[in-house]
Amino acid sequence: MMRGCQCHFTVKRLYTRPLIALLVYNLRNHVDKSGSPCHGILDQDAIGTRAMYAPRISEELRQKVMAMLYAGVSLDSIVQHHMEFVHKNGGPNNRDDFLTRNDVRNMERLIHSSSHQLHLVDESSVAIWSQRHSKHVFFFQEASGAEPLILGLQTDWQMQQMLHLGQNGCIASHSAFGLKKLKSPLCSLLVFDSSQNAIPVAWVISSCDASEGIHKWMGPLMERIRAKDNRWRPSAFLLDDPSFNTSVIREVFQCRVLLNLWHVRRSWIKGLMKRCLNFDVQREMFKQLGRILYCTKTGSGVRDAVEEFMQIFVDHCSFMDYFKSHCLAKLDLLVKAINTLPVASQESHAAIESYHLRLNSNFVNACHSDSRPRNDWLIHILTTEVHSLYWFDQYITETGFFEDLKDLSLSPNSWSRALLIPDTDVLLDALNPDIAKVISQTDRKLAYTLWNPGSEFSFCDCPWARRGNVCKHAIKVSLICKHRQIASPSLNAQVYRQTLLALLQNPPDDPLVLEHAIAHATRLQQEIKGLKDLSNSGLLPPLQSDRSVRQDDSFVFYPRTQ
Repeated sequence: MMRGCQCHFTVKRLYTRPLIALLVYNLRNHVDKSGSPCHGILDQDAIGTRAMYAPRISEELRQKVMAMLYAGVSLDSIVQHHMEFVHKNGGPNNRDDFLTRNDVRNMERLIHSSSHQLHLVDESSVAIWSQRHSKHVFFFQEASGAEPLILGLQTDWQMQQMLHLGQNGCIASHSAFGLKKLKSPLCSLLVFDSSQNAIPVAWVISSCDASEGIHKWMGPLMERIRAKDNRWRPSAFLLDDPSFNTSVIREVFQCRVLLNLWHVRRSWIKGLMKRCLNFDVQREMFKQLGRILYCTKTGSGVRDAVEEFMQIFVDHCSFMDYFKSHCLAKLDLLVKAINTLPVASQESHAAIESYHLRLNSNFVNACHSDSRPRNDWLIHILTTEVHSLYWFDQYITETGFFEDLKDLSLSPNSWSRALLIPDTDVLLDALNPDIAKVISQTDRKLAYTLWNPGSEFSFCDCPWARRGNVCKHAIKVSLICKHRQIASPSLNAQVYRQTLLALLQNPPDDPLVLEHAIAHATRLQQEIKGLKDLSNSGLLPPLQSDRSVRQDDSFVFYPRTQ
């Protein structure tokens, strides 16, 4: 039992012959859960008397304890929790249940003595790590000549999350993280749990632009997932970089692709906060930048909007220089993506922003700041500290243990907090629809002002929004405006409407395609009318607030349930 041996038998005594017992073997081989010999002549670790002093725990428990140590749980807390867990399950019955302080102390020493630098040369160190942890690598291409470094990472726990939460859910990309601070930028693939928090299920480190090597690593990742479940398929892929090859994503994931504007919104508002100190000018410029993206019907409309914007704010040279050097060159590609792809809702913005801030805090607070540029350091931080914190948060949610140690950075995101604000705390002025007010939930005497309500480019004066983040007040007002139908159509609804108008003005030549489109449009119109009649007659029960607002956009962010 101490060695984790699964060999066991049942003893049956014969009633007529009490001095004889019948032994029925349930498992005759002396192996552990993984099927490896755990004692005897076949076990290399059991030679001589070593089996008495070197019993080993399972890999599953080792990973669990290591994750707790990386998450900051003390040695005494881990041992006490394990004893309570074993007692709750009826006492010890295998080697894992005999976890001792020495076991945990040995793993703690291993963490303190381990080093991310396996070789003086960074590229060689990454190659050595990939060989030692091959089961966590789904794609690896060494940097040689014209070929860039591409390393795809996914642990067993991340694979489980992708299989569970990604099935009929959303997969989102968070690309180009650390473009200025890391030697190679990081691209993350995210899924969303029932609380709409983003969970990383794969990391891709690439020395080239993430869009250039997407056709190389995305296929092997899908093969890895399909090997576990060949019926696995997400409902949508949220793309944050318009330079990505959408045809590759559709072919690999076999789902629709949506455009996520969180990176665009954040970079613009961060640029304004840094280069323009006047708050009134900030919100007006941000509103005009949003109008540029709204002019997506024709290329001339976009160019006219850009020229008008630059003429109005020509005196603000600092931001204009930033806009010309960083934004203007990518604007055509962004507008093209908006014209061809549906746009994801703000719910995904809040979830991805929460992940970005969490990831950024992990790297800023890292103690090995002198080794930050190296790729082996990045791999070490991702697979130990970042991975352990997300695992530990899920462990707390599932078991209820260590609630006092739960990481505050994984608290509900802005979307979840917005749903807690009562509708009565939102004040809309019918005479001035460009302004809304939201009463503070912590100080009832304070009300925050929101400009351009209902838009993806609304601007709030609360401290969280003033730091360039998506705040709960903006999301709550947006939900209210959509529910009451008092706001202008969102960007995704406008693009959807323009697509339908273009289809009506330029019908397809193929009569079969035209007939199919008309049939779908007629069916949708009848369904909408039927739902409206049911609602007016009182036969349709009222929807919950968080569900109703998710259905008013043409393209929404689908929640996951555990």
